[in-house]
Amino acid sequence: MGDPKKSRRLWEGPRTPWRRDRLLEESRLLGVYGLRNKRELWKATTIVRYFRHRARALLAAPVEVREREEKKLVEKLIELGLLKEGAKLDDVLNLRVEDLLERRLQTIVYKKGLAKTVYEARQLIVHGHIAIAGRRITSPSYIVPRDEENLIGFYHKSPLAHRAITLQEEGS
Repeated sequence: MGDPKKSRRLWEGPRTPWRRDRLLEESRLLGVYGLRNKRELWKATTIVRYFRHRARALLAAPVEVREREEKKLVEKLIELGLLKEGAKLDDVLNLRVEDLLERRLQTIVYKKGLAKTVYEARQLIVHGHIAIAGRRITSPSYIVPRDEENLIGFYHKSPLAHRAITLQEEGS
């Protein structure tokens, strides 16, 4: 079997961690999106930074390489829901960390009304009450692709699913 691959960090921290404006903005984002700690925010920032860096590198690449790779990158970001249909490479440079945080399962569960707050959404996900197409997802940071967004609901074995069905029947 061999030794497991050496794990490495999935995030890169800020270069200037103690700037007042950065601290205030990070605290605001933690509250708005219900993140557990700043490491979750830094992971999202690193992912967005990676996509923007790839876009800048493609702008400097030769034309034949650029056309092929640009199409792949833009299609992937459209599939993830970070860009709208018909987006160009310049739109990738305008990506913000908020765009990625909006695609987290925790945020989408809250926006769909399955939870009253983002913190409750996080708890429902971690406790196994939320599923996508019947498959239980227990990671609040799961990035929901555009085609799976309508498939989010309660896990069929969850007591909350049965309670939601009874409430719908009573309302009908």
